[in-house]
Amino acid sequence: MPLRLHDTRRREKVEFKTQSPGKVGMYVCGVTVYDLCHLGHARCYIAFDLIHRWLEASGYDVDYVQNFTDIDDKIIKRSIESGEDWKVLVEKNIETYYEDMDSLNILRADHYPRCTEYVDSMIHIIEDLIQKDHAYTAEDGVYFHVESAPDKYGQLTGQSIDAVRQGAGGRVQGTGDTKRDHKDFALWKQAKPGEPTWPSPWGEGRPGWHIECTAMSLDHFGVSFDIHGGGHDLRFPHHEAEIFQSECHTGHSPLAGYWLHNGFVNIDGEKMSKSLGNFWTIQEIRKKIDPMVLRFALVNAHYRSPIDMNEQLLKDAQRNHSRIIDVYASALHGCTEGQVHNLPMADITSMNPLSKSLGLLEKMAEGFARAMDDDFNSREAVAKVLAATKELQRVLSMELDEGDSRAVANYAKVWLEETAGQILGILPSPEVVLAEPEEDPRRAEIAPKVDELLAQRTAARTNKDWPRADAIRDELAELGVVVKDTPDGPTWDFA
Repeated sequence: MPLRLHDTRRREKVEFKTQSPGKVGMYVCGVTVYDLCHLGHARCYIAFDLIHRWLEASGYDVDYVQNFTDIDDKIIKRSIESGEDWKVLVEKNIETYYEDMDSLNILRADHYPRCTEYVDSMIHIIEDLIQKDHAYTAEDGVYFHVESAPDKYGQLTGQSIDAVRQGAGGRVQGTGDTKRDHKDFALWKQAKPGEPTWPSPWGEGRPGWHIECTAMSLDHFGVSFDIHGGGHDLRFPHHEAEIFQSECHTGHSPLAGYWLHNGFVNIDGEKMSKSLGNFWTIQEIRKKIDPMVLRFALVNAHYRSPIDMNEQLLKDAQRNHSRIIDVYASALHGCTEGQVHNLPMADITSMNPLSKSLGLLEKMAEGFARAMDDDFNSREAVAKVLAATKELQRVLSMELDEGDSRAVANYAKVWLEETAGQILGILPSPEVVLAEPEEDPRRAEIAPKVDELLAQRTAARTNKDWPRADAIRDELAELGVVVKDTPDGPTWDFA
């Protein structure tokens, strides 16, 4: 089955064909590093990590570019509010970004360009757009004139140019009232007192938001590349603006062969928002649950579908992820040294129980591949892994001689590593899986705090200070810890 994916521009699922045989150029819009990454960032970059992994597993040589927006209105605002130099703020948040993504088992992109490295390129592009009458200067900077290329409007959103959304956000409104048309967007912003600036033909200033990705994608891929990705909210104005800028500058269309956009994350049915008090940073989530459980919860949904994050979803993710890890651990324990026998031929119609099970597992692996070839349908792929986990557990429990047991354990190990590990990215390393509980990095990090609270709880219970004991219980719950009282004293584990 050929790989098919849903192209936002064409609004349908189409067969994937690369511009160069066997090679994929993929550009995904990165974070604006003014703050810590949040759950929405986890959704986006896990989604494109999954796509990255499947493309490589399918034999493609993927050149993956993901940028950092390291100068922006939000960065300047946060720098002023905090009194922290904007460069220090940027470096700190980029460092935390890598830490967060690594914890979620997201493979590194091949390139992480920063927009401040491309200011000269942006100026060159803007000059060309002005020369071609696609842009104009104003008192407060330079703007792209949308009416200069009306045929390019709405390629991703389906909007007609006459029905353009009024006031689509500060970054599409520009910096003042000097635009010719409300649809036009800023390419260059004139300097304001105290802001970081760069010299340009239009005076000191800094680039607009949209132009940065045009400069970086052109530098890495030229006039066109295979996949451009990002969150659903970037379709307008950001990605629409990229199409205007790039295609009017180069004269080549389309900019990207396929546009992919991941769905939103809601919290208990509501849009994640600081004002609603349901805003989760990845740093906060990592203190409460295993990052691999969060990854499982996010890949257990099609990347284009919205996902509602709630307590029940995370509990289900914890339970199902633990099932996979338990079977993987059993397989690892069974891979002992010694002679390994050849397994019987996989045959779903066989009367031999082992041969029949191998046949079932082979069909599940084929189903897994079909799901991933169908627009990276990780929801269906996870279902195949969970079904296979149940069958692998049964196979590992069969009464077999020592050589066959080792062969079955090795088969189970490879099956899970090739699907749940290599593609879905939800398997920890064998070292982590086989580690004793006290060696768990998360457990080691909070163990001193938990032990201290448990000692205080025991003292409070001895003194019959029940309000204090209840308060300590709540504090432990906030750490994601559940306590079990035993005759030998309290024990604890993660909820």
